Amino acid sequence: MNTIKTALTVAGFDPSGGAGLQADLKTFSAFRVIGKSVATSITIQNTTGVKGVHDISSEIVEQQIKVILEDGIPGAVKIGMLGNESIVETVVRLFRRYRIKNLVVDPVIRSSSGKLLLSMKGVEMLKARVFPLTLLLTPNLYETEVLSGVKIRKPSDRLRAARILIKMGVKNVLIKGGHLKGEPQDFFFDGKRPLLLDANRIAGGDIHGTGCTLASAITAGLAQGKNVVTSVREAKGFIEVAIAAAVKSGKGTAQVEPLAGLYKNAERYRINDRFFRAVEVLKQSCVGALIPEVQSNIGFGIEDARVLGDVIGFPARIIKCGENILIPVSPCFGGSRHVADIVLTVMQFDPSKRAVMNIKYNADLIKVCKDLKFSLSSFDRAKEPKKIRALEGSSLEWGTAFAIGKCGFVPDIIFDKGGMRKEEMIRVISEDIESLIDKILKIHKRYSQLLRRR
Repeated sequence: MNTIKTALTVAGFDPSGGAGLQADLKTFSAFRVIGKSVATSITIQNTTGVKGVHDISSEIVEQQIKVILEDGIPGAVKIGMLGNESIVETVVRLFRRYRIKNLVVDPVIRSSSGKLLLSMKGVEMLKARVFPLTLLLTPNLYETEVLSGVKIRKPSDRLRAARILIKMGVKNVLIKGGHLKGEPQDFFFDGKRPLLLDANRIAGGDIHGTGCTLASAITAGLAQGKNVVTSVREAKGFIEVAIAAAVKSGKGTAQVEPLAGLYKNAERYRINDRFFRAVEVLKQSCVGALIPEVQSNIGFGIEDARVLGDVIGFPARIIKCGENILIPVSPCFGGSRHVADIVLTVMQFDPSKRAVMNIKYNADLIKVCKDLKFSLSSFDRAKEPKKIRALEGSSLEWGTAFAIGKCGFVPDIIFDKGGMRKEEMIRVISEDIESLIDKILKIHKRYSQLLRRR
């Protein structure tokens, strides 16, 4: 029987599933850490906001904590919503008794909709009793101001606030920057040296559960034996993926998806298998006549693909060998920047179109595509703006976007007639790898018939 790392969350129950205990446990699972939980409060909420709060009695909270800790001390513990001063006192007393280490405190004071989630006496007790036990405190800007008394008006104010929190007994502070204007830069301070952690703001508005998920991701890292800075950095990467994959499950705010990374890995596995089978069909069909002088490639993106690593392709391209094709290197995600740029650009206009293959250009093939009733669009490399031309790797993004903009939708075919040191090319676009191969085979069959008639 394998022994696995464990983590405990002491937090509120969110019936909408987006934050609190539910988000924490999903996050622990994503890190392959067994999650244990103690409920402190039952919130009445859905995706539109918190409607009510019912704190659990401190006696019931104590019984939950004791039965868990008597069964084994977890590798790390996260505190979220505590509700009131009585629960705070109970948690502190038991954590001291059981000598809890690696304590991460996400100081939940109010909901985003303005509902008070910790009494004012509870806030004061948190500062006086919990902070001295805390390895890492993870407040947002509002919580930082309430706990430190410092108004955060400029970047330097974060350091002043962090110093005050460190003096209260906290060993490390991570001031989250999600509510900052501009990019969401987080501020980490260990009492000696500040560390700025940059991130890209992901469009889509407010996302429910980001604070809980970030704190529990850090907790999972600590439970696995990683240090604080490493745990924070890995959690930052984790939360970016989870926010990018946020889902709407009701009428209100979208919620973070802590299992997004697992879903992506599972999808990559399935896509890899589909890709191999599709390429075998191409090889057996002897489509060498379609391969251009610069060779060919195929790109197939996962759902919601955003970056190079989300698109599978061939690092060494598909090589023509007479009527046959050769595959010198196995495909991999991130294998081809060239074809991934096209896939990602296409998906910005139509996320359902995720597969692309480039084939050679000539007038006969354009006629074939028209005869097959494929929709076509094109771009002229001579019209490429100088500022785009100066950016390495941007030409195909510009050309693809231009061709799509010209016809108002993503066509089946985008072609260009080349330019200086650029071979003319046709790109075949489709929803997935199977429908892409079907289009390629239809083009090849009709093109072969055309050549035989001559």
